[in-house]
Amino acid sequence: MDIGDIVHNTTKVKERVTTQTDHLRGWFLINPQDLPEIILILSLICTIGAFLNMYLKDFPIPLPVILFLFGCSFEILSFTSYQIQAYADAIQWMSPKLFFGIFTPIIIFNVAFDMDIYMLHKLIWQIILITIPGFLLNYTLILWYLSSVNKLPLKIIPSLLFSVILCSSDPMLTAAAIRDLGLSRSLANLINGESLMTSIISLMLFSIILDINTNMQETVNYSLASEIMGAIQLHFLASFVTGMISSKMIQLWMATIFGDDVNHISLSFSILYLVFYICNIGELIGMSGIFTLAIMGLFLNSTSFRPGVEALLLKKYRFWNCLSFVSFLMVFTFIGLLIPAQTYLYISFSDIYFSLNMYFTLIVLRLLVILLMSPLLSRLGHGFSWRWAFIMVLSEMRGTPNINMALLLAYDSYTGTEREKSQMLFHGVSVCFITLIFNKFILPLAVTKLGLRDITSTKYKSLYYTYKHFQELTKSVASTLKFDKDLANADWTIVEKAIIFPNPYAASQEETTGHQLVKCPSCNKEIDETLNIEAMELANRRLLSAQIASYQRQYRHETLTQSAAQLLVGAAGSFGEKKGEYMSPETVKNYSESKKSLYVMRKLLLNWVYNIRKEKGVPPRYSLLRLFHQIVFTEEFEYVGYLVILMNLFPIIITWIPILNQIYEKELSQVNYFFLGFYVLEALLKMAAMRKEYFLHTWNLFELAITFVGIIGEAFIHLEDNKYQFTIIKTMVFIKIIRLLRLLRILKLVTPKLLQLIDKRMRQQLSFRYAILKGYVQGEADIMTIIDHISSSKQVKQMLLKRVTRNTGRAMKELGYLEYDHPQTAITMKTKEQINVMLNIAREIVKVFRLKGIIHKIEGSEINQLIMAKKREMLDFQPTIRSLTIEEALYHIPWLDKDQDHIAFIQEGATVVTFDCGNDIFEEGDEPRGIYVIISGMVKLQRSKPGLGNGQIPWESEEKDFQITHTDYVISGEIIGELNCLTNEPMKYSATCKTVVETCFISRKHLFDAFKQCCPLIEYKMWLKIGLSITAKKVRENLSYEDWNYKMQLRLCNMYVKDIPMNTKTDIYDEAVIYVILIHGSVEDCQLRKAYKAPSLIPITCHQIQGTENFTKIMILQTSIDVKKFRWNTKKYVPSCKHSLASQS
Repeated sequence: MDIGDIVHNTTKVKERVTTQTDHLRGWFLINPQDLPEIILILSLICTIGAFLNMYLKDFPIPLPVILFLFGCSFEILSFTSYQIQAYADAIQWMSPKLFFGIFTPIIIFNVAFDMDIYMLHKLIWQIILITIPGFLLNYTLILWYLSSVNKLPLKIIPSLLFSVILCSSDPMLTAAAIRDLGLSRSLANLINGESLMTSIISLMLFSIILDINTNMQETVNYSLASEIMGAIQLHFLASFVTGMISSKMIQLWMATIFGDDVNHISLSFSILYLVFYICNIGELIGMSGIFTLAIMGLFLNSTSFRPGVEALLLKKYRFWNCLSFVSFLMVFTFIGLLIPAQTYLYISFSDIYFSLNMYFTLIVLRLLVILLMSPLLSRLGHGFSWRWAFIMVLSEMRGTPNINMALLLAYDSYTGTEREKSQMLFHGVSVCFITLIFNKFILPLAVTKLGLRDITSTKYKSLYYTYKHFQELTKSVASTLKFDKDLANADWTIVEKAIIFPNPYAASQEETTGHQLVKCPSCNKEIDETLNIEAMELANRRLLSAQIASYQRQYRHETLTQSAAQLLVGAAGSFGEKKGEYMSPETVKNYSESKKSLYVMRKLLLNWVYNIRKEKGVPPRYSLLRLFHQIVFTEEFEYVGYLVILMNLFPIIITWIPILNQIYEKELSQVNYFFLGFYVLEALLKMAAMRKEYFLHTWNLFELAITFVGIIGEAFIHLEDNKYQFTIIKTMVFIKIIRLLRLLRILKLVTPKLLQLIDKRMRQQLSFRYAILKGYVQGEADIMTIIDHISSSKQVKQMLLKRVTRNTGRAMKELGYLEYDHPQTAITMKTKEQINVMLNIAREIVKVFRLKGIIHKIEGSEINQLIMAKKREMLDFQPTIRSLTIEEALYHIPWLDKDQDHIAFIQEGATVVTFDCGNDIFEEGDEPRGIYVIISGMVKLQRSKPGLGNGQIPWESEEKDFQITHTDYVISGEIIGELNCLTNEPMKYSATCKTVVETCFISRKHLFDAFKQCCPLIEYKMWLKIGLSITAKKVRENLSYEDWNYKMQLRLCNMYVKDIPMNTKTDIYDEAVIYVILIHGSVEDCQLRKAYKAPSLIPITCHQIQGTENFTKIMILQTSIDVKKFRWNTKKYVPSCKHSLASQS
């Protein structure tokens, strides 16, 4: 680049910066008297747009067309009155570039931010196929169409620009058009992703062509091919990298700064425009601000930020939706004002006909392109068919990008005459509005006729029963409120009528409550009608949706790390539309390995090592070829090749230094002949030794291609042609780069060492593996609480229950092995998790105190600052905590309550028992001998009969009628055998050691001695601990997921265990009781004669019960009102401690 080009580029930079500065100055500074008019017009447009959007949603004419007509009417009225003209002039002085830079960034960023990034990742190859080859083919056909019609004769540059306008689409209007049509998730995301990418490529291509046209008019010596290739590469690469870096910076900023919501929103708003205008200033080096913002929006999602900012993200999402809607109103209203009045002078009736002709031609051309690509699209999966092709064509909406490009084209000074620009502006805008009007009517009809609504009869029935269950819950809440003494005089007849909602999913005919039996076509056996593939797929989708919600909820509660949440959500999202596939620990593991660069690199290196070992093949029969085979596959020959490559490195480096290359040009040429001859000889020897097998190995073909490139390079050096000198120089640079790739062969030497380093690094990622397994297990546990509501079919629920139980067992097994092998990692992760949980609960308590007026806003902010300081310290919490000893394990037993006297008494009779792998601690049906506190190792628990299972983890309730054999795994810190020791019943499950297990055994006799001699309160606390585990599960089923953590902790603080005598009526519910949980035995409702078996939640409508077994216990939860009175009333159910009474006396 000479000094003239540098001066020219510097001048262009100054001119562009000056132009943008002049736009802003002209908008804000030169005419400050126009600001009141501008503010009034903006407020008027927002008011009218909100009114129209609220009351004219089903109007035949789309809202953008109405807004355009409103803008045109305002411009027409401006010719009749000077006062109206003053308001119109305040808008019409706006530059098209400023018009583009104000509204388009918001719309594009909001559309990208609203995308489902996981579904886009699955559909990426289909989207790329449609948006790159498909776009080019469609663009070529439109160019051919415009050149073949005589109505609009254009030159080459205007024709190229106008074709881009017709190719583009509006992603916001496209997403709004298909939102309520009931399309499948894959098809909807394919349409949205394709529309976004098409609009971005159109805007980038339009900018490139416009810049090329401007430079061709201003520059004398101009290389068109070089400019096109450089612009395309840099527009994509530089913008993509900038978008990724910007999104990571925003994530880092949101993760480390906990500030005011106003500051967050204002800074994020300013960052968006800052990135956009910086990229536009850097347009000379090829950056695209629109593409950068789209990449930013795609890389930002709900799991991209640390917990604690979810409310802020919701506010920001609403804020961006509001801004994008305002931008939408401004674009379509201002276009009616910004179209020059002289444009209408060139319009005739034939132009309207030509616009209609153009609209139908564009539909045919686009349909032809997608149908031509449909074989490839269908092979890429996800159910692509010709029906999808029709919907993709009809769903394409034109709007903001098309209008912005049409305005920029009309106001450009190098793109034709005024008549041509007026024609292109009119046809570009008219085709947009014709598309919006026609597609609004055609698209819903096409979706219905083609049968693409994703609401089948099975899904319709499922939604019907779900809504019916919602009504039942609403009525049950109303029935419980009838017992409130303050609402006794309310008119409950009116209340019950007010809460009856019409079921939108009820069919016109009467719904049948029973399920019909149909015959299986394969085995001729009668099966339930609801048990079919469609019902199972629907249940699988709901199951995946519930799993994703569980992972996101765990992340918000900070019990799941960010990386683990992203991986689990991505894994669940990847199975969204795959029929017959579901999540399991194995699929999560495979997905995590495919997403981690270490796993991918390790797989490639292992494949490489395998190919190296298999390269040798079978020796040839001929003696000469056998000699070549022996020479080629000796270590000496291999190491000579490595040595020659290292020697060749020095001449290659010298050729990249211009001064040394000129001095030693002759010597370098001779040396290059030597090395090239060696590579040719090596290739010939390998071909002779391996014969056909030589061409079956990728690495051999790669080296052969590099050798051919070297031969071609030598031919180019001796080619003397001044006409192609510039091309030869570029080719030689490319050849030098290719020659450097031969150094990759050296990796064969270091491959084993690289594998060792990768394995070591993967072993260090234990915390990540532990977080994934823990999050998956918790997600399956959350599924168990709502599995009754996922499907209305009992058989489908039974199949789902079997699958979830099996997957939970596998995950628990792997988690147990991980904790056994690396106890320090597990204890560290659990400690960090509980610290985060307690800090969140502390923050919720402060929030409740502020809402109740206990503390003021200032005091609450001070406490929150202390909590946030602790949370910042937890961001880098990485200590390694050692595993517990036997004494420390007894210290952490809940029912010993860290009392030194109790611990000392228990420790006197406790013994350490070690079991080998595979040994049985006890079997199902054995008499209870005592309890086992697991110090280290993993134990498998399995039962074949329904029941509570171990005291730590409750089994499924017996109120379900589709019980299965249950398997669970317990690890260090768990206690087994508590319940059976207390009830003196046979063991209801067997315990088998999966590893070497070290336990602390407390015999049943010594345990009961502790009850009598030490403290009877220990027995009560054991029941309280068992009841807590059951109650927590039952309470969580009845609390909203968003805030169950704090509410449950608050309610579980006020509870006690109560005995229910057999055949004796006992009152349970009163004003202070919230829940009554049956934790052991069975009871009967004295009024309704309904039986309940543990574990179950007794409804609030049941006021009096009686035991039906000899040993029955319930857990009673009370409100937090008047805690002193609560404690005084519960003392009669809690035994006193003997040694505490002795100390008091």
